[in-house]
Amino acid sequence: MLIPKFSLRVQRSFWKMHKEIQKMKEIILVYLDRSGGLEKFVHDCKKYNGIAHSVAILLTLVSTVKQMSDVFKMIFAPADSKQSYAVYRFVISINPCDVAELDATLGNYILHKPMKAAGIFQSVCFIAIKTLSLIEQLQTEAQISILLRPTHLPPLPSYVLSLSAFPFNYTSQRFYMSEGIAIAMGTVTKYTQGARFLCTEETCPFSEGFRYIRVHLPGATESATVRNDFVCSLCSSPLQEDMKFRVLGDKQIVEMIDAKVLNALKGYSDHRSHFRIQTFTVFLRDELANRMTIGNHYKIIGIPACVQNGPQATACIEVSSVQLCKANGPSFIGENFMYLLSLTSSSCWRFTATLANIFASQVVPPGTYNTLKLAILLSLVQTCEIESADYLDLLIVTSDTLIIDRLLNYSICLLPRGIRHPSSSEIFPSVSKDKHGTGSASIQACSALLAQGGICYIGDLSSYKKDKLELLQSVLESRTTTLFIPGKKYGEEADQQVTIPVQTNFWSYVDVGSSPKKHIARDSILIGQMFILFAKNLHVELSSEAESLIQGYYLASRRVRRDSVHGSKLSASALKILISLSKAHTKLSLRKKVLEEDALIAILLFESSLTLKHGKSALCIEPNAVFPFDLSDENTLQQRDMHLAQCHHQLLQFIGAYGPGAYVNTNEE
Repeated sequence: MLIPKFSLRVQRSFWKMHKEIQKMKEIILVYLDRSGGLEKFVHDCKKYNGIAHSVAILLTLVSTVKQMSDVFKMIFAPADSKQSYAVYRFVISINPCDVAELDATLGNYILHKPMKAAGIFQSVCFIAIKTLSLIEQLQTEAQISILLRPTHLPPLPSYVLSLSAFPFNYTSQRFYMSEGIAIAMGTVTKYTQGARFLCTEETCPFSEGFRYIRVHLPGATESATVRNDFVCSLCSSPLQEDMKFRVLGDKQIVEMIDAKVLNALKGYSDHRSHFRIQTFTVFLRDELANRMTIGNHYKIIGIPACVQNGPQATACIEVSSVQLCKANGPSFIGENFMYLLSLTSSSCWRFTATLANIFASQVVPPGTYNTLKLAILLSLVQTCEIESADYLDLLIVTSDTLIIDRLLNYSICLLPRGIRHPSSSEIFPSVSKDKHGTGSASIQACSALLAQGGICYIGDLSSYKKDKLELLQSVLESRTTTLFIPGKKYGEEADQQVTIPVQTNFWSYVDVGSSPKKHIARDSILIGQMFILFAKNLHVELSSEAESLIQGYYLASRRVRRDSVHGSKLSASALKILISLSKAHTKLSLRKKVLEEDALIAILLFESSLTLKHGKSALCIEPNAVFPFDLSDENTLQQRDMHLAQCHHQLLQFIGAYGPGAYVNTNEE
């Protein structure tokens, strides 16, 4: 009597599960219709069917396969095609929260059982294709490969995969969110999306048709999809792959680090033997290949897995979604800064002078190194991740390396991307073999790309050899670095040349003293970070008056600083540097329009550096022209204003004498 009861319970459970799955299939159809997924699905089917022309598809609300069939039969006529595939692959973007509102069970499947959810989507898509004759060559449901791409996950801690916390959960086979910075990237290689196998026994029914289809699953290696030891489930004969039906796709391996690791790469000692950066591996496949750039910060959604590579096992993530993370600065500044700004509003020069005077008081006494501190502040606010950005690099000539090193170490920590480059490693990207056994090339990020959108502090240039200095000079001029990848060495048919943008400011110094190099621990107290982050995100415009002043000075200086052998001593990038300095001073002043006063500070700083390098010119600007004396009270600020106004008048006379044809504002107030 127990057996029939047990059998009845099993049948009831089966029908309950069958009813639940049937309901989910109907919900899938409703969701795809509302979200536009049906239209995309039909378009993808047309591509497989070889249709060259587009057909306008008008979708109506449907909830059953029969209704969908009636709609499509009225407006869709399939075309003939002789091409056949082992696997027909469809990518479906899906919002799990919207699905959960329609049906909680289906939403839970997508979030926590994505493999089973993909199987239900596979069944719906197969029925739709067969009912509507969308792909006439399709024979079995196993030939449908569905990839679910969630647009986002619920903002809850259980969906965040922490890469800096233990344990690393790679056994759940569900979607997680994670963030990190790409520090190494392999070249795009091929992998097997799907393959068809046939029984080698000719009398077996499975020696033909599409019974045995193998497709790639998240975390699976190539040998899990294609190898020669599969056997027939019917007659146990060996299976053999039908090579003409193999479907290949693109694969790219990327190494990432948790963004928190950057805090360990800031202004510390140059002795890095105790540091070990733990990376994690992500796989980008097909349309996601080349979606990442080295040095960028990304938010990804994917399924964790464990990949076996010989005796070693590697935790990895099969990525389903990639989103670039942009660092947004605060939309306000503190009350103290606003109060200081109001107190100094009578002059366009006082606010930045006061900031420079008190900046980094934890490292150097207030009122010292003011010109250098102003230059540091200008470089800090002139940082961004745009390729066409205005960059401000610093080269400091000093005999007091101890203080300068402390000051620069302190300053780079005010940015999220402030990197202290260890002299034992490479500044720019390098190429090595991929460590996952593919034999392909992998590009390693190094310091310059890790500092993207920020500062790369490379220390004392005196220790660098000529070839490294020449490479640095080339990158500073072009803001790109080029890598040569020999094809023979990395298993490719042809050589490759990869050009990578370098979007960072470089800081360095030259030690002209004889004292030995010293390294000290940096002060951990940070101030002014929110000021810096607010100012660097300001968008500023160049006024016509400031532009005329800069161009007039540039033309006059080219004529004055010239010799018969080498021509003008001003580089072609001088004009761009002057504009960048002017914009930086405007940002630091918390204004949005570059004024003549901003251009004057830029010109004085630039002329001071030229004076140190080439000697004085007819402009006769002293090296300390921006800060001619100590600032202690309002009277000294007033004296500085008068001094700068005199410099402005002197500059106008210089332009008038040596820059004929250049229009400048000659108002002598």
